[in-house]
Amino acid sequence: MPKQGRRPEPAIDDDVTGGELDRSVRGQLRTLSKENAEGVAQHLVMVARRLEEEDYVGALAHAETVVRRAGRVPAAREALGFVAYRSGDYARALTEFRTVRRLSGSSHLLPLMVDCERGLGRPERALELLRSPEARALGPEDQVEMLIIGSGIRRDMGAPQAAVLALQGKLAGPPRPWSARLYYAYADALLDAGRRDEAREWFGKAAVADADGETDAAERLDELDGIQVIEDGGEVDEDSSPA
Repeated sequence: MPKQGRRPEPAIDDDVTGGELDRSVRGQLRTLSKENAEGVAQHLVMVARRLEEEDYVGALAHAETVVRRAGRVPAAREALGFVAYRSGDYARALTEFRTVRRLSGSSHLLPLMVDCERGLGRPERALELLRSPEARALGPEDQVEMLIIGSGIRRDMGAPQAAVLALQGKLAGPPRPWSARLYYAYADALLDAGRRDEAREWFGKAAVADADGETDAAERLDELDGIQVIEDGGEVDEDSSPA
């Protein structure tokens, strides 16, 4: 029986060289032949590009190609896992993230693994991961991400006050790179707990801290204030009545 030929691979954009990859990722490709490493690098760049375009089908095609060509490389499995995660395929994402942890020995994907368990409707498993020794060993930003996810899990479980308490210990101190996301999650938890005035205060703090537009804190603040933004950039006060 004749061997099947290599599966067709998605096209690489003309301007992609593979050199765009972070040095640490390129270092993982040294175990591959030079030709294969160059091709894998280009497909990894294409994964990121297609994700930025929200073309999840295209991103998946490149990610699956990367795994076929470099299945023992952690960055390859991470790329496929992240595409699955962004697409809402939490079961596949969790499988790939676990593979990354096994191949690399790193727990840096633990926040995403927790969120996958949450997305699969398994809050107890998610909370177990949150309390694990690996979670306690994460860096400050990843620990904050874990707290944010944990707060959301407690809201899912119908415990809004516990969701508020889960975040309070990290609010003090000067603004940090993660402050906008933290303040936003805290405001959301407060709102869910029926503490509207406090929620408004923290959505305001999140909007001020969010220089990069990571959240929609400003829009949430407008909603609480009864302001409707219309297409030409003007505003309508929903609480006002015509003269």
